[in-house]
Amino acid sequence: MEKIWTNQYDESVEAEINPDTVPSLLEIFESAVGTYANQTAFINMGHKISFEDLDVLSMQFAAYLQSIGLKKGDTVALMMPNLLQYPVALFGVLRAGCTVVNVNPLYTARELKHQLNDAKVSTIVIVENFASTLEKVVSETPVKHVVLTSLGDLLPFPKKWLVNFVVKYIKKMVPSFSLNNTCSFSSALSIGESKTYQRPSVESSDLAFLQYTGGTTGVSKGAMLTHRNMVANLEQVSGILEAAVTPGKDMVVTALPLYHIFALTSNCLTFLKYGCPNLLITNPRDMQGFVKELKKYPFAVITGVNTLFNGLLNTPGFAELDYSHFKFGLGGGMAVQRPVAEKWQAVTGKVLVEGYGLTECSPVVSVNPISSTEYRGSIGIPVPSTDVKICDEEGKELEIGETGELYVKGPQVMLGYFGRDEATAEVINDGWLATGDIAKMDEKGFLYIVDRKKDMILVSGFNVFPNEIEEVAAMHDGVLEAAAVGIPHEVSGEVVKLFVVKSDPNLTEKDVIKHCKDLLTGYKVPKSVEFKDELPKTNVGKILRRELRDD
Repeated sequence: MEKIWTNQYDESVEAEINPDTVPSLLEIFESAVGTYANQTAFINMGHKISFEDLDVLSMQFAAYLQSIGLKKGDTVALMMPNLLQYPVALFGVLRAGCTVVNVNPLYTARELKHQLNDAKVSTIVIVENFASTLEKVVSETPVKHVVLTSLGDLLPFPKKWLVNFVVKYIKKMVPSFSLNNTCSFSSALSIGESKTYQRPSVESSDLAFLQYTGGTTGVSKGAMLTHRNMVANLEQVSGILEAAVTPGKDMVVTALPLYHIFALTSNCLTFLKYGCPNLLITNPRDMQGFVKELKKYPFAVITGVNTLFNGLLNTPGFAELDYSHFKFGLGGGMAVQRPVAEKWQAVTGKVLVEGYGLTECSPVVSVNPISSTEYRGSIGIPVPSTDVKICDEEGKELEIGETGELYVKGPQVMLGYFGRDEATAEVINDGWLATGDIAKMDEKGFLYIVDRKKDMILVSGFNVFPNEIEEVAAMHDGVLEAAAVGIPHEVSGEVVKLFVVKSDPNLTEKDVIKHCKDLLTGYKVPKSVEFKDELPKTNVGKILRRELRDD
């Protein structure tokens, strides 16, 4: 397909980028902390750290990792919400030449055990609030070193002490735990300060991230994202944002968790490159507290998912904020709904720009021009140096306007799934990644998502994979068979609905949901359960989820 979409690029956007402009993320980091040393890099809980602080602290953490024997290529898990410790640990891991494995802090022990084993994690940095989960499985994983941190560890005294005291003893948010071979985050930095950091030689083909995603079959898989993948996606995103963002000045609001690929690339890495301040929101579910934070700062950009934007719009005080510095909102992770986008523009005076990406693409594939003046209902146009095509079920390329599966090719496409050659071969062929999303392209090159080929369920921008829900449900003695589907929900886009065939006639919906709550992260737990005498199946016995969804 001819790249007709390049005609829609803003004037400053080049059609191609050079993914080999620098060998790794280390050069981008070093350039940013050198150029913007005295500027604010991250803000959290009212405390700021500069780019110089970030440079010093991350180097100390890198030196600590090297001092405990970590070598280039070793995997280090980060399990924490948006805190100042996250970027310090993130860049410390990368500067040590290691690979970052992001972990959702809300994972259950079962989910955590799988990821730590699959990624061969030897070291984990974890907030103590979630240490009790690690305690349950750590002996069954390769983890040898545990770095523990408390929420307020990088705040100045006495605020550090106060926050940690309230979290632990007043709000009782830290369940008791017992772990061996632990080191506090503060101690790790002190140890690193007394050691000499050895900068490794990091090449473009080295792994920067093992970013976990699921599949319609099997277990969660680690997408291998190389330094070249990430550098390329930063160049692609930078090309789009070049004319809109003022380096060293424009503040970005980061409410989405940094362990999610969207916020990791679009907020943390992109705005670091620009030397811009990043406002980290630790608990965006506290919408009133979130709006209170926004009131303190002259923010320019907010990224988020539809549920976040909708939540803000319905929170008292949001409409009265000062939008004189605000430039645009960037939506992704799930479809932005038209009523939300239109209300957003009416309240803020600025457009909500929608984009599209997936973990396997580092993640950005397409985005609407930043100069857009209204919501289009489109996921935008492919970013520079990206090829896309729409294909039928046989893989034959379709014409403009026809509906089929979206395929993507470009320097941001992952190397493959870690340790899973077969799964990689299923989605990548001759450099083309099959996204599993059903889309169409108009005559100007704008893409529209029509449906999903995958049975994947999308809850507030997070992938939920039916296979995992069904497997957990089947662990209950009263469940004979189970099938999970996504059903529309006005707030989160979709929620999980579970269809169950009972083996125990006394089994109730409450029983099933409680069982799932014990083994699954909150957003994966079914919101409703429907009991059936039998589930629809193909002639080879495969459950027809689509039939259940359309029922």
